[in-house]
Amino acid sequence: MKVTINIDCTPEEARQFLGLPDIAPMQQAVMEELQKQFSGNLSKMNPEELTKMWGGFGLRGITDMQKMIWEQMQAGFGGDAKK
Repeated sequence: MKVTINIDCTPEEARQFLGLPDIAPMQQAVMEELQKQFSGNLSKMNPEELTKMWGGFGLRGITDMQKMIWEQMQAGFGGDAKK
Protein backbone atom coordinates (compact mmCIF):
# COMPACT_ATOMS: atom_id res chain seq x y z
CA MET A 1 0.00 0.00 0.00
CA LYS A 2 1.28 3.43 -0.89
CA VAL A 3 -0.03 6.66 0.62
CA THR A 4 0.88 10.13 -0.63
CA ILE A 5 0.16 13.26 1.37
CA ASN A 6 0.66 16.67 -0.21
CA ILE A 7 0.93 19.64 2.12
CA ASP A 8 0.64 23.10 0.66
CA CYS A 9 2.16 25.69 3.01
CA THR A 10 4.67 28.48 3.05
CA PRO A 11 8.09 28.09 4.66
CA GLU A 12 6.92 30.30 7.53
CA GLU A 13 3.91 28.09 8.15
CA ALA A 14 6.08 24.97 8.07
CA ARG A 15 8.54 26.48 10.60
CA GLN A 16 5.71 27.41 12.93
CA PHE A 17 4.11 23.98 12.61
CA LEU A 18 7.39 22.18 13.32
CA GLY A 19 8.25 24.55 16.18
CA LEU A 20 11.40 25.92 14.55
CA PRO A 21 12.58 29.41 15.49
CA ASP A 22 12.08 32.39 13.21
CA ILE A 23 15.60 33.40 12.19
CA ALA A 24 14.61 36.21 9.82
CA PRO A 25 15.65 38.99 12.29
CA MET A 26 19.04 37.32 12.81
CA GLN A 27 19.54 36.95 9.05
CA GLN A 28 18.68 40.60 8.57
CA ALA A 29 21.19 41.69 11.23
CA VAL A 30 23.95 39.55 9.68
CA MET A 31 23.24 40.93 6.21
CA GLU A 32 23.36 44.52 7.51
CA GLU A 33 26.73 43.84 9.18
CA LEU A 34 28.12 42.28 6.01
CA GLN A 35 26.93 45.26 4.00
CA LYS A 36 28.70 47.64 6.41
CA GLN A 37 31.94 45.68 6.14
CA PHE A 38 31.69 45.48 2.37
CA SER A 39 31.02 49.20 2.06
CA GLY A 40 33.97 49.95 4.35
CA ASN A 41 36.30 47.82 2.23
CA LEU A 42 35.29 49.45 -1.04
CA SER A 43 37.80 52.23 -0.44
CA LYS A 44 40.56 49.62 -0.75
CA MET A 45 39.33 48.58 -4.18
CA ASN A 46 40.87 51.47 -6.10
CA PRO A 47 43.91 50.49 -8.20
CA GLU A 48 46.37 52.55 -6.18
CA GLU A 49 45.45 50.90 -2.89
CA LEU A 50 45.46 47.41 -4.46
CA THR A 51 48.92 48.03 -5.88
CA LYS A 52 50.16 49.11 -2.46
CA MET A 53 48.70 45.99 -0.82
CA TRP A 54 49.97 43.52 -3.42
CA GLY A 55 53.16 45.28 -4.38
CA GLY A 56 54.87 44.94 -1.06
CA PHE A 57 58.14 46.72 -1.62
CA GLY A 58 57.21 48.20 -4.97
CA LEU A 59 59.62 47.92 -7.88
CA ARG A 60 62.41 46.56 -5.68
CA GLY A 61 60.17 43.70 -4.56
CA ILE A 62 59.36 42.78 -8.16
CA THR A 63 63.05 42.91 -9.13
CA ASP A 64 64.01 40.72 -6.17
CA MET A 65 61.28 38.23 -7.08
CA GLN A 66 62.48 38.05 -10.70
CA LYS A 67 66.06 37.53 -9.50
CA MET A 68 64.97 34.73 -7.17
CA ILE A 69 62.99 32.98 -9.94
CA TRP A 70 65.90 33.32 -12.37
CA GLU A 71 68.33 31.82 -9.83
CA GLN A 72 65.98 28.91 -9.18
CA MET A 73 65.64 28.25 -12.90
CA GLN A 74 69.42 28.29 -13.38
CA ALA A 75 69.93 25.95 -10.42
CA GLY A 76 67.25 23.61 -11.76
CA PHE A 77 69.01 23.32 -15.12
CA GLY A 78 72.38 22.59 -13.52
CA GLY A 79 73.73 26.10 -13.86
CA ASP A 80 75.45 28.03 -11.12
CA ALA A 81 72.81 30.19 -9.43
CA LYS A 82 75.45 32.55 -8.01
CA LYS A 83 76.84 33.72 -11.36
